[in-house]
Amino acid sequence: MKPPRFFLAALLLVIPQFNASAQGNSVQEQADLDGYAHFLSMTSTELKELISKAESGDAEAQYWVAVDSESGLRLEMDSEKATQWLLKSAEGGFAPAQRKYGLMFAHSDPLVGKQWLLAAAEQGDAEAQMWLGTADEGGWFGAPDAQGALKWYRMAAEAGQVDAQMLLGNRYELGHGVQQDYAVAADWYRKAAKHVLPVSPGANEARYHLALLYIEGHGVPQDYVQAYFWLRLVGPEENVIKAKAHMSPTQISEGEELVKLWKEQHRLKPEIMAAYHIVDVP
Repeated sequence: MKPPRFFLAALLLVIPQFNASAQGNSVQEQADLDGYAHFLSMTSTELKELISKAESGDAEAQYWVAVDSESGLRLEMDSEKATQWLLKSAEGGFAPAQRKYGLMFAHSDPLVGKQWLLAAAEQGDAEAQMWLGTADEGGWFGAPDAQGALKWYRMAAEAGQVDAQMLLGNRYELGHGVQQDYAVAADWYRKAAKHVLPVSPGANEARYHLALLYIEGHGVPQDYVQAYFWLRLVGPEENVIKAKAHMSPTQISEGEELVKLWKEQHRLKPEIMAAYHIVDVP
């Protein structure tokens, strides 16, 4: 089996995304989604109140002012001001700000990066935990530490963080740092595969690997209909061909029905699809 096809270091350090009551989200992911949705729907009066709160020392308000100063969605874009607001929010104890500030300095100033990522992770921020696993695996803050990475991935995965779930599944699939167990791998892949928002490479990676397990009958019963279904959600036609070659027309129809049902159950509002540049429901 192949290792993950994406590199964690290439994951975009994006601002929190729209709320869609996303299935399987960690508590922190859903809080970020809800917060961003509320932020975008603010009236001009509410935005002024937010800035006033930030100036008065409210850490959460400082975070959202930092986010907007960085992106220029509602306020004038100013990277220097965004960094200043983000640090104030981090110092005020707001975990998303601590995580984001830590990631900003993870490579340029590892001591600062690790300090703030740990601060967020210790508050239960699952995304920060996932990034600490990435840091341990990649040796960002010293020598690579495979077991340390596994600890952080497991913590984040159990809290519902999609990329950590995929990575933990891959550990079990390959027997990397743990005893190889395809059934456990499939379980973690399935958890990650059910995520729709926030948009993440982890969900598609999990769908791809889960489909391969169904094709090969590793940890799950061999089932080309299930493989076809998950590969169709990933997208590229070359992946679907892997399952289609073993299927009857009836089985392909069954797979298409599963895809149709998924899209009906996970339909996103047009404004959310536009924000994500999604042309079809994942």
